[in-house]
Amino acid sequence: MKNHHRLLLSLLLGACAGLVLHPYAQSEILQATNRYLMEPVGQLFLRLIFMIVVPMVMSGLMLGVYQLSNHHGLARVAQRTLFFTVLASSASVVIGITLVNLFQPGVGLDIPQSASDSSAVAKIGQNAAQAKPVVQSLLEIIPKNPFATATQALEGEMLALMFFSLAFGVALSVSAAGNASRWIELLEETYAACLLVVDTAMKFAPWAVFALVFQSTFKFGHQILFSLGFYVLIVVAGLLLQQSLIYTLLLRLFTRIKPLTFFRQCREVYLYAFATASSNATLPRSLELAEQELKLKPEVSRFVLTIGSTANQNGTALFEGITVLFLAQVYGVDLTLAQQVQVVLMSILAGIGTAGVPGGSLPLIMILTQQVGIPAEGMGLILGVDRLLDMCRTTLNVSGDLVIAALVDQPDDER
Repeated sequence: MKNHHRLLLSLLLGACAGLVLHPYAQSEILQATNRYLMEPVGQLFLRLIFMIVVPMVMSGLMLGVYQLSNHHGLARVAQRTLFFTVLASSASVVIGITLVNLFQPGVGLDIPQSASDSSAVAKIGQNAAQAKPVVQSLLEIIPKNPFATATQALEGEMLALMFFSLAFGVALSVSAAGNASRWIELLEETYAACLLVVDTAMKFAPWAVFALVFQSTFKFGHQILFSLGFYVLIVVAGLLLQQSLIYTLLLRLFTRIKPLTFFRQCREVYLYAFATASSNATLPRSLELAEQELKLKPEVSRFVLTIGSTANQNGTALFEGITVLFLAQVYGVDLTLAQQVQVVLMSILAGIGTAGVPGGSLPLIMILTQQVGIPAEGMGLILGVDRLLDMCRTTLNVSGDLVIAALVDQPDDER
């Protein structure tokens, strides 16, 4: 059985097992099984991947920048990456806003009383309150201590780590060839070692996927979907439109790649992204796929995918736009056209700053809701379905990274 078939089977079996056992979730035996078997299995796999994300990001980005700089291609790749990122993110948010205004999933929805009492909402509020002013956030992209930044990369400091890696890669490209070559050999060996860890971890992936999906379905079941089913349907529909329409159109317009063939080659990474709900955890596998399966130039894929794992969050931007307008409808907050445009722009910018970990977009959504006068307690409405939607939007985020890498990889004369 091919690996992506094993992953799909594990995902389906985990979902079915969780749904079947959810009615018995109060059973001490099942709770112990979930706590002492399923959770450790899933977390063990994620930790194996997370532990090499930082060295892989640093070595991959430094190598990519070094090679692009030597061939005078860095400016072109950076410009094309920024152009396609803004284009795809803008399209995703417009799709989301259009669907919400057209179908109005929040109109007439009863608000559960428990929503305002959720401790999880208070925690999200604390995280949102800790958000720094824009000027301060821009300044902190330049790290004072890159080693300290590396230790906090998975907790929101990834952009600063990327800036250091970019700067160091450029410095290597202009230094003396003899001195730089030793660094490049070290970076190449580090990157190869990271790929070896990824290959080893992927042998364990089917068991981990089963455990991760089981935890979500066992905890929440399907009951929550009855009250928020229309909202979930709108989000999923928006994600599917972005994937099937926008990404297909971009590949057809700017490359000679057949979209269906491209998506088929990426299916294993899609399943992996869906199960982990983490762009950072999926990044090592995406880098490997881009070079070995999609045959993209390593210097391009390493640059675009590494930057994209934090800066290109199409699915997150779409989800944030839909959620803000959905909550506005629930609470009867009538947003003007100017306010909706503000939501669009802020969703695009917020998508760039979202942490690539499960639930990383929730504090930013609370900030958006506060900007347009929506009660913060409304966050409690979506917490029950956030894990499922997080898995869906992460899949689109990862797909968008791979699509943009393919777009940037194309020579100008092949467009």
